[in-house]
Amino acid sequence: MAFTKKYKSKMMSQYEQWLEKSEAIFFISYEKMNMKDIDTLRAKVRETGGELHVVKNTLLTKAYQNKGIKSPVGLEGTTLAGIAFSDPPALAKVFKESTKKSEIFAVKGGYLGTRSLSAKEVDSLAELPPLPVMRAMLLGTISAPASKLVRTLAEPARGLAAVIKAHSEQPAG
Repeated sequence: MAFTKKYKSKMMSQYEQWLEKSEAIFFISYEKMNMKDIDTLRAKVRETGGELHVVKNTLLTKAYQNKGIKSPVGLEGTTLAGIAFSDPPALAKVFKESTKKSEIFAVKGGYLGTRSLSAKEVDSLAELPPLPVMRAMLLGTISAPASKLVRTLAEPARGLAAVIKAHSEQPAG
């Protein structure tokens, strides 16, 4: 189906908007997928706060070139673009789980910001823990030295209190 110049211009502006707002975009092949498979994958992607769209490779390539990326990776054949607006590892995890369950999905690669990722790197990104878990780990790492300092400073006073208590509990005599 041929697109009009006006429609292509509209698609280009949409692609450029996605590139500006997204933290990551991953590409997946859909040549052997039916609409039921695509809709199921779309629902899973929506749960991560992202979007999944069928893209026109040449127009998306031009959008990347307008952003300063000369030769986008993974834009051959039929392409679905998964756009992560907030949590790239969650979207990568959805793509990885989909490829594990079925031979019809194939991750092609993608971009984390302006850095290109191979399919293997997208899989590695999927291994990261979810964002809330990472935040909790960071908070624990940051607060550990402070709590150790508080315990160290309180220890002499605690020791002195224990000595005084033990001395007060001894029978007079």
